[in-house]
Amino acid sequence: MNKRVLAILATGIVLFSFDLALGQQATKLWRVGIFHVGLDHVPPSLEPLRRELKALGYEEGRNLHIDWRNLPNEETARTTAREFIRDRVDLIVAYEDETVRAAQAATSEIPIVFLGVTDPVAQGFVKSLAHPGGNITGFASHGELYSKEIELFQEIVPGLRRLLVLIDPHDPATDRALAQVHTTTAALKLKSLEQQASTQPDIERVFRKTKPGQADGVYVLSSNLRTKFSAVITKLALQNRLPLEMYRKEWVEQGALFSYSFTPLQDPWLAAGYIDKILKGTKAGDLPVQQPTKFQLVINLKTAKQIGLTIPPNVLARADRVIK
Repeated sequence: MNKRVLAILATGIVLFSFDLALGQQATKLWRVGIFHVGLDHVPPSLEPLRRELKALGYEEGRNLHIDWRNLPNEETARTTAREFIRDRVDLIVAYEDETVRAAQAATSEIPIVFLGVTDPVAQGFVKSLAHPGGNITGFASHGELYSKEIELFQEIVPGLRRLLVLIDPHDPATDRALAQVHTTTAALKLKSLEQQASTQPDIERVFRKTKPGQADGVYVLSSNLRTKFSAVITKLALQNRLPLEMYRKEWVEQGALFSYSFTPLQDPWLAAGYIDKILKGTKAGDLPVQQPTKFQLVINLKTAKQIGLTIPPNVLARADRVIK
C-alpha cells in the first residue's frame, strides 16, 4: 500500500472520529430532576417550562430526560433530592421552599434553579439576590406581601374584624411572617385568631371547630400550607361561607375570594434560559435571582355573592381581573 493511500485512509479515520465526536456531543442526554411538594396541584409553569426548553433545543427522549416528582411532604422531598444526586442529574429544578431546602441539604455541587420561593435570602438559600453564590439561583415569587394582602383583605371585606390565620409551626418561615402579621393586624385593629395546622386533618379540624360568626375571613400564613393544601382550604372556606385570600389567581378561579400576587408569565421562559446557560457552563451562583415586577389583584365576584358579601365598587374598579 503506497503512502498516498495510507494518507487518504488516515485522513478518513480522523474525519470519521471527528464526526463521531460531534455526533456524541450533539446527542448528549441531559438529565434534569424537577420536584414540588403539594399533591393537590401541579405548578402551572411546569408545562410552559417544558415547552420553552424544547424551543431552546432540549427535546425529551432525544437529548433531555426530565425526572418529574410531585410529592406529599418535605420528608419525601429530602429522599427525592438524594435520589437525584444518586442518579447523577445535571441540574435540579426546585419548586417552592420545601424542595429548595431539600435540594440544598443534599448537594452543594449540582446546580439548583428554584421557582416560587418567597424570600431566598432570609431563608439562607442565596447570599444575595444580585450575587447568589454557591450552586443555587432562581426566581422569587411574590416576596413577603403579608401586610399588603391583609390591608387589601380589610378593603375588600369592610366588616373584617376577626381574621382566622392558619399557621404551620413546622414551617421555618412562619415565625418571621407571623411577626409581620402581628404588626399589620395591630395597626388595622384586627383580631388575629391563630390556628396551627400541618396536615389536611388538622385543617379540617380547624374549620370544623370554627363556629359561624367567630371569624370574618381566612388568611393562610405559612408557605407550606399555601403550597400543599390550597385546594382543600379553598373548598372548606367556601363551604363555611368565609372570605379567603389566596396567593395565586388559579385558586380564585376555583372559589377563593381574591388574590394579590405577581404575574408569573415570564418565569418559564426565563427559567428555561437559566437552565440552558447552566448546562452550557455558566455557574448557577453567577446568575442573579430575579424578582417579579408586575402584580395583579384578582377578585371572584361570584364567590362574593355566594357567601353574601358586597365588595365596595371602588375596590372592584381597581381589580386587574373580576371573575363573574
